[in-house]
Amino acid sequence: MSGEQKREHYHKIRMERKKAQIDAAIARADSEKGLLLVITGNGKGKSTSAFGMVGRALGHGMKVGVCQFIKSRTDTGEEAFFGAYDNCDWHVLGDGFTWDTQDRSGDIATSERGWEVASQMLSDPSYDLVVLDELTYLLSYDYLDKDLVLNTLSEKPEMQHVVVTGRNAISELKDLADTVSEVQDVKHAYKSGIKAQKGIDY
Repeated sequence: MSGEQKREHYHKIRMERKKAQIDAAIARADSEKGLLLVITGNGKGKSTSAFGMVGRALGHGMKVGVCQFIKSRTDTGEEAFFGAYDNCDWHVLGDGFTWDTQDRSGDIATSERGWEVASQMLSDPSYDLVVLDELTYLLSYDYLDKDLVLNTLSEKPEMQHVVVTGRNAISELKDLADTVSEVQDVKHAYKSGIKAQKGIDY
């Protein structure tokens, strides 16, 4: 047997073992439920990841609700695209980032109004997927009552999926979640003085 034949032979053995392990893991995962996913960390791409799931859900004909907290701009590519779908309800619920508003009491009032919209979606089983974009800030800054938010999330409809994005997700939220992903920067164009780019950043 040549050296290349040996490599092919051992590769086949490794892949057979890997396939058996993966097939066994898939077979064990036999339950189904609505998931709570948290995408946090300091890296770029948290909201982008959530909006990828929006596209996936709409592709399956599912009903989607999006609540964008903190952010106030309504000229983003994702809103222009997804907002055109009849089965996607898109709400921009912020006044801008806290360093822009510089008004804690105003930010709290805006957050509470936004949460009323979100909580209606979270109690409505007709929504298959609800994205709560930048919700983590409202919890880490104490703009919303933590127990109220966590209780609402824990009591969402059984088959409803919820995605929460934003930096510094509190530990209680991560504990409640089914899936937690942390996005970290290795490099970021902004730190090199490159401004936000249309189609990439908004």
